[in-house]
Amino acid sequence: MAMIEADNLSKRFGTKVAVDGVSFTISAGDVVGFLGPNGAGKSTTMRLLTGFLDPDTGAARIHGYEVRTARQAAQSRVGYLPEAAGGFPNLTVREFLVFCGETRGLCGRPLDDAIARTSHLISLDGALDSTMKSLSKGWRQRAWLAQAIVHDPPVLILDEPTDGLDPIQKQQIRKLIKTISPKKAIILSTHILEEAEEVCNRAIIIAEGRIVADDTPENLADGGGRISTAFLELATVHQ
Repeated sequence: MAMIEADNLSKRFGTKVAVDGVSFTISAGDVVGFLGPNGAGKSTTMRLLTGFLDPDTGAARIHGYEVRTARQAAQSRVGYLPEAAGGFPNLTVREFLVFCGETRGLCGRPLDDAIARTSHLISLDGALDSTMKSLSKGWRQRAWLAQAIVHDPPVLILDEPTDGLDPIQKQQIRKLIKTISPKKAIILSTHILEEAEEVCNRAIIIAEGRIVADDTPENLADGGGRISTAFLELATVHQ
């Protein structure tokens, strides 16, 4: 069963076509790297998939639920990490996760257990009683990643999940993604092509709002095992 479906999604802002007829499906066990230059339409596509934006045409479905017509059912099955996430400055990390967990239907002991499990997974325990505004960018990014997975959703949509993290933290998050991926459908955008090579079993390249490649990293790689050559060629040709 397809867990994430984009069906001819299009979105325009004024005269700017941000997403132009994007279609793909992602199943459980897939980790899909969503690659493209700045302004290519990656973040807009992710917002369409999560219901933060409505498409002008086309449809997005999560776990079989159409996002626009069954928004609550679809969104309850998604963990979403937005790009450059921020907000809730005066809450402690624990309070933030309690709030996020309660909005997803968790409470009492199950919520406490979910926060403990999630904090352990991403080494967030040491920051639970710190306020969000006091955190460094790296710790804040981990707190926002925690809210995406605290309810153990079947679908993860992660926009630049390792942004702001140091090399050790990046590796921890990549390891986490690989660990939880067998039972989840995951799409993540990244500017780090090596990250897609290491973590993803599939790569979608988007340029000017259109998909220009959808294949395995191995098939996109050059003789040195890198996908940077294909990425540069495809992204440049379509600009």
